Amino acid sequence: MSPLGRPSAAPGHGFGTAPVFLASISTILGAILFLRFGYAVAHVGFAGTVLIVILGHLVTIPTALAIAEIATNRRVEGGGEYFIISRSFGRSIGGAIGVALFMSQAVSVAFYMIAFAEAFRPLGPWVEGTLGVAFDPRMVSLPATLVLGWLVLSRGAALGVKALWAVVAVLAVSLALFFLGRPLETTELTGAGTLADPDPFILVFAIVFPAFTGMTAGVGLSGDLANPRKSIPLGVMSATLTGFGMYIWVAYKLASSAPPEVLAGRELVMADIALWGPIIPVGLAAATISSAIGSILVAPRTVQALASDRVMPAPRLNRFLSRGHGPANEPRNATLLTAGLALVTVLLGNVDIVARIISMFFMLTYGALCTISALEHFAARPSYRPSFRSKWYLSVLGSLMCLLLMFQMDPFYALVAILALGGLYWFMRPRDGGSDLSAIFQGVMTQATRYSHLKLQASTAAQQRAEEWRPSVVMVNSRTFERSAPIEFFGWLCSRHGFGAYLHFIPGEVGPATFKASRAVLRDLIDLIHRRRSAVYVDTLVSPTPERAIAQALQFPGVSGVENNTILFEFAVEDPEPILLEAWVGAHLAATMRMNTLVLRHTPHFFGARGTIHVWLTWHDYKNANLMILLAYIVVGHRDWQDAVIEIFAAFPQEEVEAQREKLLEMVTSGRLPISQKNLRIFPTDDRVDFGRLVEEHSARADLVVFGFTESRLREKGPELFRRHAGLRDVLFVSAEQEILIS
Repeated sequence: MSPLGRPSAAPGHGFGTAPVFLASISTILGAILFLRFGYAVAHVGFAGTVLIVILGHLVTIPTALAIAEIATNRRVEGGGEYFIISRSFGRSIGGAIGVALFMSQAVSVAFYMIAFAEAFRPLGPWVEGTLGVAFDPRMVSLPATLVLGWLVLSRGAALGVKALWAVVAVLAVSLALFFLGRPLETTELTGAGTLADPDPFILVFAIVFPAFTGMTAGVGLSGDLANPRKSIPLGVMSATLTGFGMYIWVAYKLASSAPPEVLAGRELVMADIALWGPIIPVGLAAATISSAIGSILVAPRTVQALASDRVMPAPRLNRFLSRGHGPANEPRNATLLTAGLALVTVLLGNVDIVARIISMFFMLTYGALCTISALEHFAARPSYRPSFRSKWYLSVLGSLMCLLLMFQMDPFYALVAILALGGLYWFMRPRDGGSDLSAIFQGVMTQATRYSHLKLQASTAAQQRAEEWRPSVVMVNSRTFERSAPIEFFGWLCSRHGFGAYLHFIPGEVGPATFKASRAVLRDLIDLIHRRRSAVYVDTLVSPTPERAIAQALQFPGVSGVENNTILFEFAVEDPEPILLEAWVGAHLAATMRMNTLVLRHTPHFFGARGTIHVWLTWHDYKNANLMILLAYIVVGHRDWQDAVIEIFAAFPQEEVEAQREKLLEMVTSGRLPISQKNLRIFPTDDRVDFGRLVEEHSARADLVVFGFTESRLREKGPELFRRHAGLRDVLFVSAEQEILIS
C-alpha cells in the first residue's frame, strides 16, 4: 500500500533513462526557441539574452537538483511531481498543487498544438489559393490534436516514447543545420540590442521564460520507469544542462548572424540563417509535437495519481480516472479527459489569459519542489537519506527566485494563481482539525530548537547578565485539573517574556502502569493548554513523594535552552496544612539551589477584574524588589491584564524614607519602572506602625498583591509566613536568589 492508503501502482512499461531525457529536452527546446528567441536577442542583445537564460536557470537548475535529490530518497511512483509533493507536504497541499499542475499540463498540450500549426503558416497562400479560404491555424491544430489523442489512447505510452525518438532526431537535425548556416550579412556581435525602441528587459524575460520550464516533463513518467531513483535525476539533470548550453549557443548564433531589425521582424528568422531553410519549420513542428507528446503522456498520469489518492470530490470520478488498462496500467480514462481539455482549449484559439495563469502554476510547482528540498535539509530527518544531495542554499535560491520572478513577470496573475491555489487547498484541507502545514515544519522546528538550545547553553555570558534576566519557570503540581488559578498565572508569566515548563505530578513508582497513566494525562494536559492558548511546555513527572518530585523539578533542564531560574508553588486559602507545608519545603529546597521562588496563594476571587497589582517593598527584603517589580510588569503585559495598573507601596524606617524616595522616583522618571509617579507611595515605619493593618487598608481590594520574603524569615516564621495578610485576595510571595537589574 502507498503512504496515502491506495494500492501501489502497476509497474508500468519499465522504461529506462532515455524517455525521461527525451520528454524533458523536447519540452525545453520548444516553440519559443524557434519563434521568440530572435525577438529576445533583438531587444536585449546577446548579453541580455544570456542574462535571461541564466536567470531562468536559477529557477530550473535548483528545481532539477531538488527533483534529483527527492527521487533518490524514495521510490517515486506514478504522478511524478504530484507524487513527490503529496508525499512530502501531505494530501491537501499536494492535491491542490496536483490539480493545478494537471490543468497546466493538459492545457499545455493545446499550446504546443497551436504552435505546431504555426509551422504550416508558409502553406497559407497555397491553402487560400486552392480552397479559397484564409488560412486558420485551427485547420491544423484541431485535427492534429484529435490524431495525437487517438494515437495515445489506442497505442499508449510505448508509441509516444517511440515518437519522441523520431521527433527529437528531427529537432537535432534542424538545429545542426541552423548552426551550420551563414550570417545574412556582415553582423558584429554586440552586447546589447540596437533597436531604436526596445521592449523592457522584464517583458522580454516574461515572454522567453516558459522556454526553460519543461525539464520536469520526464518526471511524470515516474510510474513507467524501471528505476526512477536513477532515471529521474540523470534524465532531468542532463536535459536541463543540455538545454542551458543550447540556448546560449542559439543566442550567440542569432546575434552574430542577423541585425536586430531582422531578428525582431521575422518570427522564423532561423530559416533565413540555416544551411537549408525549409528544415526550420520542420524543426518547429518537431519541437512542438514532441512537447505536446510529452505533455499528453504526463498529464493523464498526474490525474490518475490524484484520483488514486481520492483527491477528486466525487467517488465515481476517482474510480473512473484512477482505472488503468492492461499490464502497464495505461491511464486511458485520464487520457480521454486530457485530450478533451486540450481540444476545448485549441478550439478557443486565444488562450493568453489561461497561458499566464498556467505559467504561474508551473512556477508554484517548481517553488514547492525547491521548498521541499530546503526544508528536508533543515529538518535533517534520519529517514531522509537521498543518494544524491543538492545544496540547501540552491534550493532556497530556487524557491525565492520562483516567488520573485512570478511577481516580476505579472503581479496580477501571480496573485490570481496564489489565490486559486489557496482556494484549492481550503477545499481539500482536512475537516477534522488536522493540518498538513503543521506537519511540514515539525522537523525544521526540531532542528531550529536543537540549534537554539545548543547556542543558548553555550552562551553562558548572556545568562549571567543581570540586566538581561528573563523568567524561565518550572512548576510541579498534582492539582492541575482541580483548580484553574495556578496554571492560568503560570501562563501569564510565560506568555511573552519568559519560558515555562509545567510538570503534572503523579504519585507512585515508575513502572508500566504509571507510565501508561502519565501518557494519558499528558494528552489531557496538551489539550488543556491548547484550549487555554497558553505558551507553556507541559509534561508529567512520576515520583514517590511531593518532596522528591520538587527535587527532580528543580533539576529539570530548561526547555528554552536557558537553565530554569525560578520555581512556582501554589496553595489555596482553604487548603489543609500538608499542601501549605509542601510549598514551604519546596521553597527551602529552591533556596539551597539558588533558584528564585514564587508562592501563589489564590482565592475564589480568581484575580478579579485583573485591573490592579500592588507591589509591597519593605526594608528587610529589599533585595527582592527588582524581581517583584519585573514580575508585575510581565503579568500586565499579558492581554488578560492589558488595562491593569501597577502600584508600588514602599515601607522603610523613618531615617531611610527620603533616600529611598529619591531612588525610586529616579527609577520612575527615567522610565525604568513601568508606573507613574502618582502610583508610587512611600510609608515610614517604626515599632508603633501596624504593618499588617497598613497593607490591608490599601490593598484589600487589589486583584493581585506581591510581597517579598527571605529564607531567614521563612525559617523563622515557618509555613505560616504564607498565611500572613489573610484579609487580602490573591497574593504572590517572591524570593529572589539571583541578581536581577531593571535597566
